[in-house]
Amino acid sequence: MNDSYVTLQGWVGNEVETREVGDTQCVSFRVGCTPRYYKKDDGWKDGETSWYTVNCWRALGRNVKDSIRKGDAVVVHGRVRVDVWEREDHSKSVTYIVDAQQVGHDLNKGTSTFLKSVSAALADPTQDESVREMVHGYDAGGPQLDSAGERVEPAA
Repeated sequence: MNDSYVTLQGWVGNEVETREVGDTQCVSFRVGCTPRYYKKDDGWKDGETSWYTVNCWRALGRNVKDSIRKGDAVVVHGRVRVDVWEREDHSKSVTYIVDAQQVGHDLNKGTSTFLKSVSAALADPTQDESVREMVHGYDAGGPQLDSAGERVEPAA
């Protein structure tokens, strides 16, 4: 594959937005990245801010929706692509889009607390089709399984 990957460090510039694409959820937000440089005579100066649209799909999107807020310092890693489009005045414009693989808070800028997410199947096993098939495949007195899937013999 000839995909290009980037790692960005910046600040979330808007509230996280959620949309449905077919039957898949996509969460998007914008990240502004402003380089800083030092000039001997002037000290530290900010460069021009580059803006990126970040798309997060499926589980990453659900976790980003629950974790990331406007103004948060983030680190994003993913596949970058360029969308060239035409404005109403017929001038060309470019949007940089990152399909994220990883998103996290930038711990150089603050602290964060990690909470492991629980998959929908674990939270409600009846939502997992394979579990429903297994449960319905046995009568009430059928075999019992432990959390590792091993058969548990009934107590005497």
